[in-house]
Amino acid sequence: MSKTAKTLSDKDGNVLELTAADLKRFKPAREVAPHIVERQTRGKQKAPTKVQTTIRLDADLVAYFKSFGRGWQTRINDELRKVIDT
Repeated sequence: MSKTAKTLSDKDGNVLELTAADLKRFKPAREVAPHIVERQTRGKQKAPTKVQTTIRLDADLVAYFKSFGRGWQTRINDELRKVIDT
């Protein structure tokens, strides 16, 4: 710890409330520990089965599928698949 650093807890281990000055000294995690927050990108598919495309959909349709959380694009794909398979 540097000479100018201030501890964030008292002698009993209670966490002290942060002041505006404390918050001003904070740095983004990507500057302090980039190895932890480094964003990893996916590589190319080994056997590409999908095609990247752009499609315009009604806002309420997108909101409906997004309301179920992650994987909303896959769910749209699944519903389209049902239409052509029937």
